[in-house]
Amino acid sequence: QLQASGGGLVQAGGSLTLSCAASGRTFRPYDMGWFRQAPGKEREFVGRITWSYSITLYADSVKGRFTISRDNALNTVYLQMNSLKPDDTAVYYCAARARLTSAYDQWGQGTQVTVSS
Repeated sequence: QLQASGGGLVQAGGSLTLSCAASGRTFRPYDMGWFRQAPGKEREFVGRITWSYSITLYADSVKGRFTISRDNALNTVYLQMNSLKPDDTAVYYCAARARLTSAYDQWGQGTQVTVSS
């Protein structure tokens, strides 16, 4: 079970850090991803991090502004968001999958991020 938190209201140019905590001592996904969905838009990929080696991948729209990290001991993944723009306003979700070739099948409940101009 994934629990996302840390959303809120921030001004453009500000920063926010989201957390995604996983329950279960045997939690060992292939990777964990962050996604977001803005009103009236489809859910889009933000970035991901592998559970081993912390290899990251980001969408072009957030590259250089967002950073994903993880703490395996806490079973927690973080999304550090800097230089936020109004276009970053969305509900942010974390997700996990067992293998690179499988779909993300564990999802958090989502946390709202609102960036004011």
